[in-house]
This record gives sequence, C-alpha cells and structure tokens, in this order.
Amino acid sequence: MQIQHPATLLKPKWVEIIRSGAAKAERTGLLQLKQLALIYEQQWFKLLVPKAYSGNAKSLPEMVQLEESLAWADGSFGWVVTLCSGAGWFSGFMPVKEASAIFANPKVCLAGSGASNGTATISGDGFVLNGSWKYASGAQHATHFTANCVVKNADEMVLNEDGEPLILSFIIDKKEVKLISAWKYTGMMGTGSDAFEIKNLQVPANRSFKINPDFTMVDQMLYRYPFKQLAEATLAANLSGMAIHFMDLAEIIFEEKMGLDKLSINQKTILENTFRQLQTEFNQLRQEFYFALNQSWLLLDHEKSTVKEALQQVSKTSRLLAKKSRETVDQLYPFCGLVAASPDTEINRIWRDLHTASQHSLLTFLE
Repeated sequence: MQIQHPATLLKPKWVEIIRSGAAKAERTGLLQLKQLALIYEQQWFKLLVPKAYSGNAKSLPEMVQLEESLAWADGSFGWVVTLCSGAGWFSGFMPVKEASAIFANPKVCLAGSGASNGTATISGDGFVLNGSWKYASGAQHATHFTANCVVKNADEMVLNEDGEPLILSFIIDKKEVKLISAWKYTGMMGTGSDAFEIKNLQVPANRSFKINPDFTMVDQMLYRYPFKQLAEATLAANLSGMAIHFMDLAEIIFEEKMGLDKLSINQKTILENTFRQLQTEFNQLRQEFYFALNQSWLLLDHEKSTVKEALQQVSKTSRLLAKKSRETVDQLYPFCGLVAASPDTEINRIWRDLHTASQHSLLTFLE
C-alpha cells in the first residue's frame, strides 16, 4: 500500500496549534497549554490504552503513522505524545482495578524511564522503592510515573525463573516523586524531559506489574506485540516525521534558490537532482518500514518462526529508517544556507531535534 505524506492524517487547525506553540515550548522547556488541550481533546496520551479503561487504543500501524504525523508537525510535540502514550501501553499489564482508576482521568499522562535504576525492597505486602531515573519525557505534564526496579529481599537480589535479577515495573503518583531539572541538550527542548527521584517510598504490591505478553491483563493483540519492536517502530517513525518536515522546508528553500540568477544551470541541476534522489530513496525505505510493520501486525498470531522473521524485519527497517532520516537531512543541510544554521528558524529547530532524538540508544546500531 502507498503510505501518504504525514499531513494527510492531521487537520490543518491541529497543525497550526502544534506549530504555533513550538518555539515557546522550546524556550520554556514544556508543551504549551493549547498544545496540551489538543492532546487531551484527541486523547493522544491514551493511544495505547484499551477502551475498557476509557482509552483510545488503535492498531499498531495506525498508531505509528499518527505518531509520525505528530512528529512531522513538531518534533518535541510528537516525541512527548509517543513516549507518554507508549507508557500508557503498560495499562495492559497493570492490575485491572488500579488501571481502571488511573486511566479514567481524561488528562492522564504517564512519564518514565526504561532503565532499571531503582530498587524495590520487599516490605510486608508491598515494596520500598528507591532510585533515580533520567530523561522522563513529558515529566512536566505527567500525572503518574513508571519506573523499573530490581527486586531485593533485605540485601539480597531476588532472582527470576531464569536465574537473572527480577525486575518489576511500578506505577507511581506524581506527588510521590521529586523532579530534577536535567535536560540540557541542543534539541528536543520542548519535551520537558526532566529526571525524577524516589526515596524510601512504600507502595503496595498492586502498584507493580511485569511488561511481558505472558502477564497481560487485557486480552488484545496490542498487548501481545513485543515491546522491543513497538518501541523501535515508534521512535523510528518520530525521526521519519522530523525528516519529512525538514525536507518540506528544504524544498521551499531550493525552489527559491532555483529562481536566483547567481546560480548556474549546473548548480540548479545539482540542487534539483540531489533533492529528488534523496526524497525517492527516503520514501522507498519508509514504504519498506511500514510494510514490515503491517506484516508483523497481521502475522502476530501465526507460527512462532513466521512471527519472529516478521519482527526481525521491523527491527531492521526501523534502524535503517532512523539512519536514512539522519543522512537525508545531513545531505540536504549544506544546500539550505545560513537560514538552516540559525537557532531562531524552524528548519534549524528540526535539525537539532532530529539529531538529539536520534541519539536514543535503541536505534544506534543496525543490528
């Protein structure tokens, strides 16, 4: 199937709201009120929450295309929606009673970290949590946080059935964590990606859950899909959306340059051919990425060997798309002039956002 430009999935008024707040979101380090109001109205923080919990659960391919579109509208905006709605996917693994209560809130937003930087020491019928976690995108807007902790019994590690340290995930109310200003990077500054800390917090056992298809509490395909490929695909789609936005603006700059007398016919030919070739190569890989994602979704309940091969293709094309997004932007950048180097311009913000987001460790290596 032909994958359309991201603009086709968003209403023009939505794009205007998102982009009109982007510069201020970058300056202040968090999404703006009108941007958040749009998220709540469209339930974008609940993209992966089951309808039984007042969610807006979509099929995985649908959700990934929407997240790519939101990242195309603005990198920081799309990233916050992706990371916070991704944390909402954990609702499928949480105890039903707790999940129902948490996600009934129309403004629910989960931030967190996948790093196992905390400890959960068994205490009575619950646990005592301690730890600190970096880079919790959307922390400023979060109602709850998720955190991975290594389970301990007194001073000893608790082991799982494979003899490895047992790691549990926990859902924690925002008032129970301490936020720490920590995001000091060149891009994605509108994400409010602060660190957070927990000290000696007693929590009941029903605040814990295992992110594993064998432990899902909701019998739907979405919660049987492996977290690894879900994360790879959603992050790659964000980079793709940012790259398409950069290409859109670069094309306008190129068209203006083509009208300048100071460029020779040969230089104009180089501009046009470079853009068309890079655009064609990018779109081809983007098609391959979405084909692999759709196949993995359709084949999820087939034989294990078939599913494994399909999921491997998702991992492969996600990494290749992330790499192509960076390379395409970097090959176009020198032809865009000083406007692309000015921190006050939209195209420069995209360049910084993409290069910052692409440092995510999940997509660094091709294998």
